[in-house]
Amino acid sequence: MLRLIIGVLIATIAISAAADGDSSRGKQLNAVCAACHGADGNSPAGSFPSIAGQNARYLVKQMEEIKSGVRSAPLMTGLLDALSAQDLEDLAAFYAEQSPAMGAAKPELVALGERIYRAGIKRKNVAACTACHSPQGGGNSPAGFPLLAGQWPEYTEAQLRAFRSGERSNDGDSRMMRISAMDLSDDEIAAVASYVRGIH
Repeated sequence: MLRLIIGVLIATIAISAAADGDSSRGKQLNAVCAACHGADGNSPAGSFPSIAGQNARYLVKQMEEIKSGVRSAPLMTGLLDALSAQDLEDLAAFYAEQSPAMGAAKPELVALGERIYRAGIKRKNVAACTACHSPQGGGNSPAGFPLLAGQWPEYTEAQLRAFRSGERSNDGDSRMMRISAMDLSDDEIAAVASYVRGIH
């Protein structure tokens, strides 16, 4: 837990002002993205992340890491190859300005999901999600921590399982997501993923 907090503080202190993208130009570039993520970033299916309203810093980081191969995303193979650094900034600026669609949590999963999101799991040293993603799931733009509110539970579950297994490891030297996810059970992952879908 202490390592997680220190990692978050170091990341927050080290980050400079958000990059400057041109959202109107980003809108012109998003035709390929729209097929999976929706024209406004609200994806039509849970296998693809909704990126409407996502902070630009996080989006740029993910696109850069997918493009370079640091983050594995087979469905995006080659889609970013022809885009410049400025193109990525512009796309991120466009999606950051869009309004995310909200969903609803499964009623039977709310209690467990809320407990994990807001308090973590002390006996497992799982930190509260609010530490990085804010009480309402809005993320932390200056630190580049993603918006979670409204995200498809299928996508959130897949990412938490990938961090848990180590298949996804682009959470930096702090390993904050791998540490947070490594002791979560499938039921706990499903509950917190459902909860963030409906958090407002």
